[in-house]
Amino acid sequence: MQDNIVLTGFMGCGKTTIGKALANELGFAFLDTDEYIEKSTQKTISEIFAVHGEEYFRDVETKMVAKLMKETRKTVISTGGGLPLREVNADILKQNGFVVYLKVQPHTVEERLKGDTTRPLLQGENVSEKIKNLLEFRDPMYEYGAHLVIDADDRTLEELVEEISRNFKLMGFKDSEDKNVD
Repeated sequence: MQDNIVLTGFMGCGKTTIGKALANELGFAFLDTDEYIEKSTQKTISEIFAVHGEEYFRDVETKMVAKLMKETRKTVISTGGGLPLREVNADILKQNGFVVYLKVQPHTVEERLKGDTTRPLLQGENVSEKIKNLLEFRDPMYEYGAHLVIDADDRTLEELVEEISRNFKLMGFKDSEDKNVD
């Protein structure tokens, strides 16, 4: 088991914000998988979807996550919302890091992402219904791939960072203070 922490969950759950604060608290690096893919391919996620389609993008994610998990140590990794939905990806993440599912309710997502025009899901009519349906579909898959499920609604950043850090240590994962003893 690698000494990484992997944050999964629906868009708007706080993966990036919490991940950066957690990395800072633990003295770990921070990595966002969508940013990593964009840098590696020199294309935005939207461009990859438009040119090659979702299945191609999901294949890129799988190859990338397998490579990343072998190479990263002491890193907080924020995944794209769809990455852990493939069972193979969820298994890779779980075998190579402490996976935390940041669970949120539909109203939280809608409130946090109100006015965000960069997310296709939030465009058009019935945004509330779209969010609710996607969360209902994804929730079991997020839970399957997680060591820990945390309710991220109505909690402060500090509370979430403390809970993840405490559980990371309690569950026997390595942390930044571990030393090799011979």
